[in-house]
Amino acid sequence: MSFGVVDMDEEGGAAVAADEIRRLPAEVNWEMLDKSRFFVLGAALFSGVSAALYPAVVVKTHLRVAPPPQAATATAAAILRREGLRGFYRGFGASLAGTVPARALYMAALEATKSSVGSAAVRLGVSEPAASAAASAAGGVSAAIAAQVVWTPVDVISQRLMVQTSSTCRYRGGVDAFKKILLADGVRGLYRGFGLSIVTYAPSNAVWWASYAMAQRFIWRIVGAERSESYPSLMAVQGASAALAGGASAIVTMPLDTVKTRIQVMETEGAAAARPTLKSTVRGLLKEGGWAACYRGLGPRWGSMSLSAATMVTTYEFLKRLSAKEGSFD
Repeated sequence: MSFGVVDMDEEGGAAVAADEIRRLPAEVNWEMLDKSRFFVLGAALFSGVSAALYPAVVVKTHLRVAPPPQAATATAAAILRREGLRGFYRGFGASLAGTVPARALYMAALEATKSSVGSAAVRLGVSEPAASAAASAAGGVSAAIAAQVVWTPVDVISQRLMVQTSSTCRYRGGVDAFKKILLADGVRGLYRGFGLSIVTYAPSNAVWWASYAMAQRFIWRIVGAERSESYPSLMAVQGASAALAGGASAIVTMPLDTVKTRIQVMETEGAAAARPTLKSTVRGLLKEGGWAACYRGLGPRWGSMSLSAATMVTTYEFLKRLSAKEGSFD
């Protein structure tokens, strides 16, 4: 008798869960996308978003590289006083030129992996929420690895352009920086910090996308899945979920990202022995300000990543719906 009650409770719980899943907004997967529209519109949308968020990235980079600790507001004021508004967009051309192909690689790897892993997990009997989280995590890892092939050289070049000033101008632009870094350090110089980038961003992306998927389900459960029919509500939930995932990711990955930025930006003056290593960079940071130095620039990075995550994801979800093939939601 008691087993029958348990079975009925389990069946009832499963029915409620299935009903919740059915009422959640429909996911636009890889097979439903018009790929040409997806990549062309994606390049345009994300270029605009990158332009809006770039000044925060410049401030964050200055905070990590400058030895004496400074407040973010003081750093921003110094850049404005020294370089004007132009100072907040140093290296933007090089960054944008690399961001478009990097984003294309990222989106393709993310969606293709999510679709294949999610389908395989469901076929193996994994519950839909768990399959969604696993697929999102796997997609985040593959996307991070694919994109870093392009993003690491772009980071190295754009960050060096960010931190130079009119009085210490070594590079005349992205192409000049590319040539000089290649001449001084070879291809290895352009990929300085590549391994650390993978170690930082692969698990970070896995946690971020899995957290985003789970946060969405949690928030919809609070506000009511029936509100997903309203597009403003849909965007608000996606933005809030992304901001939560982005803020948490910023805190977790901050020390590794600070070390990576230092390694990529520090110059080498000829001798191979002068090249910064992981050990020497960490030792230098700890000597400057202890473990707190590893979190220098956390405020701008936390704000930038939360805002960036909310903006990027709402843009990305909007992009996927714009790029869906005819009849995808029928």
